[in-house]
Order: sequence, then structure tokens, then C-alpha cells
Amino acid sequence: MVAKLLDRFFLFLVSREMGIVAGIGVLIAMIPMLLEQLAFLRTGWATHPTHDQLQEMESLVDGLAGILVAGGVFLESRENEDGLCVLSKEKADRLKVWDEISGACERDELIEGTISARVKGGLSVTIRGGVKAFLPGSQVDLRPVRNLDAFIGKQHRFKVIKFNKKRGNIVLSRRVLLEKERAEMKEQTLEKLKEGQIVEGIVKNLTEYGAFIDLGGIDGLLHITDMSWGRVTHPSELFQVGDHVRVKVLKFNADTERVSLGLKQISEDPWTHAQTKYPPGTVVRGKVVSLKDYGAFIELEEGIEGLVHISEMSWTRRVKHPSKVVAVGDTVEAVVLDIDPRQNRISLGMKQLEPNPFASLKEKYPPGTVVKGVVRNIADFGIFVEIEEGIDGLVHVSDLSWTQRVKHPSELYQKGDEVESVVLNIDFDGEKPKVSLGIKQLVPDPWDRIPYDYPPGKIVDAKVIKVLDFGAFVEIEKGVEGLIHVSEFSEDRVEDAKTFVKPGQTLKAEIIGVDTAERKIGLSFRGAARAEELADAQGFSGGVPTATLGDVMRDKLAALTGKTAEESGGAEKADKKGKKGKAAPAADDGGDDES
Repeated sequence: MVAKLLDRFFLFLVSREMGIVAGIGVLIAMIPMLLEQLAFLRTGWATHPTHDQLQEMESLVDGLAGILVAGGVFLESRENEDGLCVLSKEKADRLKVWDEISGACERDELIEGTISARVKGGLSVTIRGGVKAFLPGSQVDLRPVRNLDAFIGKQHRFKVIKFNKKRGNIVLSRRVLLEKERAEMKEQTLEKLKEGQIVEGIVKNLTEYGAFIDLGGIDGLLHITDMSWGRVTHPSELFQVGDHVRVKVLKFNADTERVSLGLKQISEDPWTHAQTKYPPGTVVRGKVVSLKDYGAFIELEEGIEGLVHISEMSWTRRVKHPSKVVAVGDTVEAVVLDIDPRQNRISLGMKQLEPNPFASLKEKYPPGTVVKGVVRNIADFGIFVEIEEGIDGLVHVSDLSWTQRVKHPSELYQKGDEVESVVLNIDFDGEKPKVSLGIKQLVPDPWDRIPYDYPPGKIVDAKVIKVLDFGAFVEIEKGVEGLIHVSEFSEDRVEDAKTFVKPGQTLKAEIIGVDTAERKIGLSFRGAARAEELADAQGFSGGVPTATLGDVMRDKLAALTGKTAEESGGAEKADKKGKKGKAAPAADDGGDDES
């Protein structure tokens, strides 16, 4: 029976596992005394103890168990090799903490802990009694956190969202607490928020287009265009996450809970007094803040920028890009050309700080002046010739040659060629003058003599330049061209001009017309052929023709009537002699009158 009571004592200790609060020293001091009493009682017991003796023994056992429980120790073993009980204070404390955590979880209470390390998927948190709990990455903050290491070593309050004592698993959440706090703050903020109000907030997040400001439970957007009157490339130039800022509520929609904020609206718009401060003609000094293909932006003061167009950077230099003249960060001087405060625009000029080299251009190059220059550019309509640094003149395609048909200037000139030209005109209609040049004007116009050199009926050597469906272009002297229409190719009908003549051939042609107004010359192959036939029929002896057109016609007629050429010729000659004898006195009279 005593053995059963002792077994009950140890089973009781194992079932309780731990005490609540007491000192191990008290337990150690009292256990020997109780055991002595137990042994003394046992010696006086008979083989079968009485009922009263058993009750006394049971009370001693309960008392001993109570002392162990109150001492806060954990019974690991009833008896070791030395016959002693093995107790553990550490395990008792751990079990005590688990009971406290379990109770807090049941009562929906918060617990405190320190984030001790980063683990897979989140953070490890040390709570009461050194117990480790898991804080998932998604439960650390309201928004996903990229750098979890920043939380290590910090102490926070958490809510237990999962608890399993048997597996030793505890999952915490900080986000739940933040959401609750944010909901309470949001309700208070919405009650007092209104448009035009100046509020304070914390920069919560930065994007390329602006910054999100936490106003207390609700976020507002501070757009990049509302941050400053000046130029802001990225919000990070002005803010960092966590900065405290004062902003103005521009728009507020209570239904959608969207808030638009502005920072620059707190200060005065600098363009309000810009027109009086920067009238045209004012010399200003500023910093180059941006370069574009078309010019450079100069910051005159915070919020006020002016544009120096690429055409206003130099009188003479060919500026292909502003970076060839200025760089971002340079401090430059310029002249205000124009200002439009309604559009927030100021036009600036840098070349106006220097004398205008075009002012004396007309006196330096009067019309008729022969100049030399280099071909700088070639266009469909002509060539640009640089007559001095930064000053170009245009030779129009029509002023390249008096006689040549120039389809494109590149047929005659290339970039870099040095040419001579004549100044035709300088037009100052605009800031930069337009200089008109001519190359053909260096020589007299050949059309002044062409009508006399090439009268109708003259036979010339014509070199075929080009053959087209309607005829052929020929050159009768260098630079002087004419057209032979397909109908003037032959007495017979010519179906295809390209089968009759080829480019490069030189043939005889007759001048049949000269149009000085249109600068056109008409020629004929068949006219030259007729003239050649006539010359062959007449014959030449010592330079005097022996046959006339009448002889040729008579031969043709004789062939048709069957008469011989000799018979027809004899009759004709007798007739001529008679006529000449009658007309002789008139010729003599005419000769006397002439002399």
C-alpha cells in the first residue's frame, strides 16, 4: 500500500510537470525533512497499516508534491543511477512561458518580442523566456519590405495568429496591429481633411512620377509637377522615404479617398512678377539645366527658365547641337528676346551679346562682286557656297549654266569644291540675310550671239546627247543644245527614234528655228539631207555650182516621162540663152545704179 502511495506521488508530479512560483532552495531544504518523517512513520507501521496511518501518509505525499510544484521545477526522472530524483528549473520555466503564451492567445492579448534574425520566408522573434517565434515577411509591415535586415534588433508588439504548443510552433503578425492603428487614424484624418488645408505628412514611397505622403491612415499623391516651381527630374532630388513634409491639399474626393497634394503651391508663383523683372533686352545670367536638340534651357531663378534656341547661339557658327556650345551646369549670360508670362516662356539669345557681322555685309559685297568659296552643301535646288566663315550664299540651279540643262547640281559640283561666283543680291528680309550668287554670270550670255551664229538654214555638226521617243537632243557647241523632233529625222516615217540614231553619233543637221525667249534651238536631219542632195545635184567646180535646183527637178521629171536627161537638158539650155539675152540690159542698169 505504501508503494502505491509513493507511485501516486511521482505520477502526480509527472502529470503536473511544473509549479508556479517558488524557490528551489526551499524545496531542497524541505524535502529531506518530509522524507525523514515519512520514513519514521513507515517504521511504526505494521505490515498492514491502519486507515488513519494511510491518510497520514497520503497527506505527506500531497504535501511533498505541493512543495515540488510550488518550487517551479520539472521532474525529468524519478530516480537516476544514484537513486535521486532529477529535476529541471529551465524546463519548468519554458513550460511556464508556453502556458502564459497560450493564455495570451486565448485572451487575444498582444505580446512583446525582439526580432533576432532573418530566416527563410521572414524573421525570427525572441519572446518571453527565450521562446522563438516566426514572423512571416508578409506580416512585417503594411507594404512588402525589401530589406528585412533593417528590422533586426528592434523590439515590437505582436499578435499571435497561430499557436501550436505540441509542435512548438508560434506565428506572429505586426501587420495586423498596424492595420488596426491605420484604420483608426484614417477615420480621424477623413473627418478633418479638406481642400486648401496645409497638412503634415511622412514620405511613404517614391516613384518616377511623384511621392506618396502618409497623412495619417490615408495616402496622398504629391505629383512631380507640384513639387517645385523649378525643374525636378526625379522626386528623390527633393525627398527621401521617411521625410516629414508640409503640403497643401489640392483635391480631395471622400468617396474614392483620393488626395492630390502640392508643395510648390505653399509659396508664391515666381512668374507673377517675371514680366517686370525680365523685360526684353535685359542681360541675364543663369545656369544651364537641360539640353535638347533644338536648344538649351537656362534657369534664371528657381521656377523660371528661358530657352536659348540653337539659332540664337552664334551669328556665324554652324551649331548642330547645343552641347557644342554649352554644357549642363555651365553659367552663361544671355539677352531676353521675348517673354510670355501666360505660357511661362522666356526666349533668350546668346549671339546678341556680340556685334552682328551681317550689318556691313551689303557694303562689303555689293551686287556684281566676284567671290570665291567652298561648296558646303548641295540641295536639289542649288549649291551653298561659303563666302566667309558662317556666311553662305546660294547658287540656284538655274544660275549654274547659261546653256546646260542641269537636273541636279551634283552633276557639276561636289562638296568641298572651290568655285567662283558673282554676288547677285543680298536680301535682309529677316535676321539672317540671304545671299544670292550666280556662276553663269561670270561669262557673257551666249544667247546674245546664238541667233547670229546659227541662223535658220545653216548646216551644223550635231552630236547626239540623248534619244527619247519624241526626238533627240543634240549638242552643236559646248553647252549649246538643240532638239531634233522625230518628224525631222527622215522623209520617211520613223516609228522608233532609238533605231534611227544613237547617243554619241555626230550627224549633219540643219538649223530650222531659234527661239531666244525660250532659249530653244530646232534642228532637222532631213533638212540637212535635202541640202546635201541639192549640193550633189548641182555639183561644184572651183567653188561655182554647175547644177541648179531646176536641174535636179528636171532630172526627176525626165525619169517619170521617159525622156533622157540629155534631151531635156538641151532644150532647157536653149530656152535659158534666149531669156538671158532679153534680160541683159536690165541687169546692166541695175549694175550702173549700184555703182
